[in-house]
Amino acid sequence: MLLVDGASFIQERLVAEIDELCPQLPHAVAWATGGSLAAALVLADELDRRAAAQNEPALRSLADSVRLVSLPTPRNDEFFEVYRRVGKALVQAFNVSSQHVEEQLRCDLEQFTYGWAALPACTDLLPKKVPAAANAAQLGYRMAEHRIIAARAAIRRKFLEEEERRKRQESEDRAETVQQEPSAVAESTPDHHLVVVRLSDLDMKSQKLKDIIGPLKNAINIALPLVQTPALHDARNALLFEFPYAVDVIDFALADLVGRATVHLRPLLIVGEPGGGKSRFARRLGEVLGLHVWRTDASRSDGAVFGGTDRRWYSSEPCHPLLAIAHGKMANVLVLLDELEKAATRSDYGRLWDCLLGFLEAETNCRYPDPALQTNLDLSQVSYIATANRLDPLPSPIRDRFRIVTFPKPTAKDLDALLPAVIADLANERGVNRSWVPPLDGIEREAVARHWPGGSVRRLRRIVEAVLRERDIRASRN
Repeated sequence: MLLVDGASFIQERLVAEIDELCPQLPHAVAWATGGSLAAALVLADELDRRAAAQNEPALRSLADSVRLVSLPTPRNDEFFEVYRRVGKALVQAFNVSSQHVEEQLRCDLEQFTYGWAALPACTDLLPKKVPAAANAAQLGYRMAEHRIIAARAAIRRKFLEEEERRKRQESEDRAETVQQEPSAVAESTPDHHLVVVRLSDLDMKSQKLKDIIGPLKNAINIALPLVQTPALHDARNALLFEFPYAVDVIDFALADLVGRATVHLRPLLIVGEPGGGKSRFARRLGEVLGLHVWRTDASRSDGAVFGGTDRRWYSSEPCHPLLAIAHGKMANVLVLLDELEKAATRSDYGRLWDCLLGFLEAETNCRYPDPALQTNLDLSQVSYIATANRLDPLPSPIRDRFRIVTFPKPTAKDLDALLPAVIADLANERGVNRSWVPPLDGIEREAVARHWPGGSVRRLRRIVEAVLRERDIRASRN
């Protein structure tokens, strides 16, 4: 370990220790003056001979130490047995020393020991002019790197789980405290929290509301957190990695958060041709900002479904934004209205377009009358993002309440910028770390370029997926 740290006195120290046991040994003098590999190996062999003759194990340890500090990075199998012998000695020494050294030193010794053991097998991967010991330290670190990352991730995951349990327990304790008198919640609401639903103790015990309240217990009479605005440059960089062709849309969306303590986006309508990635961008925008995303398929929804159904009906259900809040356990969720222009135009159960007006206006969404709970909800911090292929079918009241931005389609020039994000996304779908999926080589990249002239990102994903599948097939055959 002194050698790894760059100490300059190691050879002198070894010579001094050898001189204590074998005074005036000419082989030690030759190594000290010349310092050549040949002299080191001759000295080590002489020490081994004397260790056997004198029954002195310390001489054998000194011999292995001389070999360790003198051997170069292997270029072939010329000194394979010498490397192997030092490796065995290191393993034995590590097994003994690891029982009584402190944790950090134990980790360092383990990295070096297994790095040295792997040296002969990694001849072509290591710098040739670097001593074997220095390369062993680097190789051992690289061998343990993923284990270290996994251990750190496990510790962080455990910490987050404990933190979540603590917060959940605090929320439950707070809910028990405020159920008797909901008005007390307002007096004790902490900063960056919001009480969305307030019900009296009588309503909480009502049999009519029993089935409705069940899924909403996490949101009733509880001060729910408001997700705080993250560092916008980090969010921008994360979105640019996945959508390099949509920089104007990213900046347009994030500009709404400048100076805000908590995340709240004014209603945003993203218009663009099919396949360009509008829905995925809206979802990823919410996820990058730390919000729970609730997706509603507008083509299969109407006013009664989204806005909630009255308590009189057996299928009574609260409005979708409240369901999103209860599911996400936060007051500023993101509601994604996908393909808004395809919403039904029949008014039997109320048009979705008409129902949305009450949610999009600041004057009404802070006291939205939920038909199922029959109480006012504070939905003022809910963000709404809608997607549409075209604006023509949308009525003017809807257009007036949304900020409208056009989502571009990528061109062939964006291929190289898109490929890393597409490969990373496909790796996540496969459930593997993206570092295990190498980038496309030149032939694979050209194949993708021939079949994707730009346009639909969905088509690009299918092409890249086919290339990766073909790569896996070839790998399995070999």
